[in-house]
Amino acid sequence: MNNTILAATFPVTDFGQIKNKVLNWIKRFSTFCFLDNHQYHIAPHSQECIVAAGIRRKIIAADADALDHLQQFIDEKKTWLFGHLNYDLPVQQDMPVSAGSDLINFPQLFFFEPEILIRLNETEMTIEADDPADIFETISSWQTEEGIDRETRLPVQSRMEKEEYLSVIRQLQKHILRGDCYEINFCQEFFAGEAVIDPFRVYQKLTEISPNPFSALYRLNDKWLICASPERFLMKKGNTVLSQPIKGTSKRIPGNAVLDKQSSEQLFHSDKDRSENVMVVDLVRNDLSKICEEGTVQVDELYGIYSFPQVHQMISTVSGTLKRNVSFTEMIRATFPMGSMTGAPKKRVMELIAQYEKTKRGIFSGTVGYISPHGDFDFNVVIRSIMYNATVRYLSFQAGSGITFYSDPEKEWEECMLKAEAIRNVLSA
Repeated sequence: MNNTILAATFPVTDFGQIKNKVLNWIKRFSTFCFLDNHQYHIAPHSQECIVAAGIRRKIIAADADALDHLQQFIDEKKTWLFGHLNYDLPVQQDMPVSAGSDLINFPQLFFFEPEILIRLNETEMTIEADDPADIFETISSWQTEEGIDRETRLPVQSRMEKEEYLSVIRQLQKHILRGDCYEINFCQEFFAGEAVIDPFRVYQKLTEISPNPFSALYRLNDKWLICASPERFLMKKGNTVLSQPIKGTSKRIPGNAVLDKQSSEQLFHSDKDRSENVMVVDLVRNDLSKICEEGTVQVDELYGIYSFPQVHQMISTVSGTLKRNVSFTEMIRATFPMGSMTGAPKKRVMELIAQYEKTKRGIFSGTVGYISPHGDFDFNVVIRSIMYNATVRYLSFQAGSGITFYSDPEKEWEECMLKAEAIRNVLSA
């Protein structure tokens, strides 16, 4: 690739077909980021489908100065950047560190400027590259691969049996009773060794079952993230910054509209879920107040109920007006990791997470997204996701829930199983 980047827009007549062709076309790249909104248009909507492929320049960092290195990388050129932050990234010097293992091994921080950028919606495709017309012609003529559905039936195991999980929840409730924290997001890992999968087929199956608005297929050489996330971590548009934490889950009842509506209404009126939700909203308000003008942080929506194919979710929206000249990494230091995946108060619950969870979270409950040349950005919360390392043939996914003093350990176990159900169904096809 040369250094000349051109942009061109082309009409789209069959959105689903051309999106599938793009997905097949990017198989040639060892690094790419495919972000798909699945036409949800949850406000505020940013990009329907945006794809970054190939590397012009990149940054990998893991030390205590990782965010400083990232800011220098961002400031070098005003370009599109894509990448991720691991949950374990040391955004503060005194952050607790888990002693558990991470066999997926995504780097703590990775961002890249792509060789090719594709933005796709229902009517047009915009390509930024050295020869956009050639790329559009190649994609348009690409023969999509149906693939062969092999019976994977991966022997998925849990790091924690049910009785051990229930015991840990009771221990965490003792911490809450002592006043160590108010609420904690506790996660458990499910895994399969000697796993051989086709990440593209698994992504397609996962998003057929659970087509969520912050989905991603993200590859970094032998490391894969197959993500069907419904949650936005942080978005910046102009001088406004916005977060949409999820706390509260209930099951969909397919084929029975009355019972499905009852499930949704029970979630809306649930004292336990409202308590969790308002606690994380308060935490997010506190985080945003560090980077926003005084008096501008507000709750745009509280206890919003949104329905997805597998579950109903309780989502709140918090926004604020940024102070002048706040950098990207200053925003990350103030808000990451996201409150919905930690709890309150954040530092103490992160210590408890490091103490009680058996594995490092790695990219799980971290974030994947993009930064535009103008400095706007949109990042998800990495949940409802499969992580896969093709070299060591290790596959992992995690599920968790928010624990409060009033939590029923049995019901928390059931919530984790519900959240993991879509992934289990994909892997046992």
